[in-house]
Amino acid sequence: MSAFIKTFEVGPQDRPSAPTIAIKDSIDIAGCATTAASRALADAPPAARHAQVVQRLIDAGWRIAGKTNMHELAFGMTGINDVSGTPPNPQDPALIPGGSSSGSASAVGDGLVDAALGTDTGGSVRCPAACCGVIGLKPTFGRVSRDGVAPRETTLDCVGPFARDMNTIIDVMLAIDPSFQPGKARRDASKARVAIIDVEADDDISRAVAGAMERAGVATRKVRLESMKDAFVAGLAVINAETWRAFGHLIASGKLGADIDARLRAAANTSAADLDAAERVRRAFTDEVDRTLEEAEVIVLPTMPSLPITLDAAREGTSVIAMSSLIRPFNLSGHPALTLPIPIEQSRMKAGLQIVGRKGRDEMVCSVAAFIEAMLQT
Repeated sequence: MSAFIKTFEVGPQDRPSAPTIAIKDSIDIAGCATTAASRALADAPPAARHAQVVQRLIDAGWRIAGKTNMHELAFGMTGINDVSGTPPNPQDPALIPGGSSSGSASAVGDGLVDAALGTDTGGSVRCPAACCGVIGLKPTFGRVSRDGVAPRETTLDCVGPFARDMNTIIDVMLAIDPSFQPGKARRDASKARVAIIDVEADDDISRAVAGAMERAGVATRKVRLESMKDAFVAGLAVINAETWRAFGHLIASGKLGADIDARLRAAANTSAADLDAAERVRRAFTDEVDRTLEEAEVIVLPTMPSLPITLDAAREGTSVIAMSSLIRPFNLSGHPALTLPIPIEQSRMKAGLQIVGRKGRDEMVCSVAAFIEAMLQT
């Protein structure tokens, strides 16, 4: 079990105190093959140049610690990978680490690095962050460069950071997004208007969210997003179609893991009618979220409706599709979304509090998260 596929150092060697960051194996690092933790891509040629986000990190003084492990081809929520190994969950090694950016969340949670980059197509930053008890941010779609990131074409995927504290998340965003304004991200958010979405979740998760908001003391109001479930189904259709287009040809290699082979074959059945329906839902759900955010700076809800299942349960076939039910809709809509670890009563596990903001207002999401983080520490 390892969070890393390969460790090395790239960056300011003359600054041993420079912060360290790990990079998901779907993001190019010059001289290193981008294999997406798949045997089918094991013979890929080394990347000719760094992905733009990697180059920006190096230019900002970060030290790259290596490539992190992941769910094969970024097409799974458990984080289990029987070829490259399954990263350990720092909260409980008996539990799944979550996917697909499992290694990035694991490395941060275990304190191996200060931060990590992952990608989030259907929850692949926020899911493993919530499973592993760390912070993970999916920026507004299109805000952070995906140059040098697989898959090349997507309407869902975003590069985003993991860290153990909000100050580090803000520092990473400052490095990878030239438009990011750290002053706004560190503003006092005690007066922010917060809408709490009414969703189905386990009682201990719901109580953890309610308790965190009570301790934060911000003004809240309850709302419903009527098309949330439709957005989840639509998001599945889009991710299936786009992943099939990107990686479907790898089935012929005979080198894919059994779960990925089966999922890709099923994804091939996504029809044009399915995608047309998904695009209608995308527009309707995006409008609904936008309208809700006219009356609030952010909306909050659980990141996942329950705690992660065990590795044994996942291997025995327990469905994990519901893990992304509260996450994936915001990939479809493109809004920025962050997961913050929050305490659960009488448990050593942390739940995830998801904070969603207006498009392009990633700084507001960060400022609210930083405020809640500070209040939970008092």
